[in-house]
Amino acid sequence: MTSLRQQHSAGQPALALLPTCALTDLTDLPRVGFRGADSARYLQSRDFVLPDAPNRAVTQVDGSCAVRLSQTEYLLLGSALDQGQRIAEEEARWALDPQANYLLPRQDSHAWFELSGQHFPEVMAKLCGVDLSPQAFSPGAVAQTSAARINVIVINATTAQQPRLFILCDRASKAYFHEALMDAL
Repeated sequence: MTSLRQQHSAGQPALALLPTCALTDLTDLPRVGFRGADSARYLQSRDFVLPDAPNRAVTQVDGSCAVRLSQTEYLLLGSALDQGQRIAEEEARWALDPQANYLLPRQDSHAWFELSGQHFPEVMAKLCGVDLSPQAFSPGAVAQTSAARINVIVINATTAQQPRLFILCDRASKAYFHEALMDAL
């Protein structure tokens, strides 16, 4: 069995498995944003259940995630269950109209990682000054902060089956941030 470092340096897939944590690169799954005074109404008409306050996230029935980043900005993250098809279709079907609802493409701007396992708070404590322990950062919580000296969006996407964080960072910093996460693991 090869070690985590050997797998990573050999260029194997970006899935790191440890007894208590796993790092998965979800960057290839679709994600998209919407901003504007009418964005909530638009997304609700598309059958999304939205968080009632900024910096909150709601997992949808299909496994996708709706994240409220501000009063009028939302981020939709695709589900691995359908390979993000629903979110990709939402982005493709959007059209400019008189409503104040504007598309914010996020596929090229943000890399997306999943850090799962019971010890993710300890791993993130090495990179981030925000307390991401379950007591302080409950499921559905969102932090727009800094980790490893870059801006990140951290989402507690814990399910009944698995404690996990979604972490989005600038796509241009993907390799650097991946290395920082691997080092923290």
